[in-house]
Amino acid sequence: MSAERFIDFVYDEAWMLDQGRFAEWIELWEPDAVYWMPLNWNQQDPINETSLLYEDNFMLRLRVERLQGARTFSQKPKSRCHHVLNRPRVEELREDGAKIVTQCHYVETRLDEQMLLALTIRHDLKVVDGQIRIAGKRVDILNCDAAFGNIQLLP
Repeated sequence: MSAERFIDFVYDEAWMLDQGRFAEWIELWEPDAVYWMPLNWNQQDPINETSLLYEDNFMLRLRVERLQGARTFSQKPKSRCHHVLNRPRVEELREDGAKIVTQCHYVETRLDEQMLLALTIRHDLKVVDGQIRIAGKRVDILNCDAAFGNIQLLP
C-alpha cells in the first residue's frame, strides 16, 4: 500500500473526529489497539508512569458511548473540535502497515470556552483485509506539564 494512502487515512480520521462521527471512528481501531496520551514530555512508559489517557478498545468504546449518551449532561451542548494538521510524515512504511507522525493544532470548544493544544500524533497503522486500521495512537501535548481544563473529545 502506498504512503499516500496512509497519509490520506490520517487526514480522514481527523475529519471524522471534527464531524463528530465517533461511531464510525471507533470502528477504525484494531481490537487490541491502545490510545495513549502521556502526562510527561518524552514519556516512554504508559504502564508504570501516570498518563493523561491510556485506553484500550473497551475504554474507547465507553468514551464514545458517553459522548453520544442522552444523559451525558457535560455534553449539552456538545463539544466540538477542529484539527489543523501539518502534512503527516511517514516514519516507517511496511507491506502490512506504517508508522506516521503528524504535528497538529487541535481546538476544542463548548459554549464560551475554547482550548487550543499543539500536538504531535503518532499513528501505528496496520493493513487488515485490505483496509487500514489503527493499531495504536499516541498523542503528545506540547505543553503537557501545564495546567489545563478537561479534554472532552479525542484529539
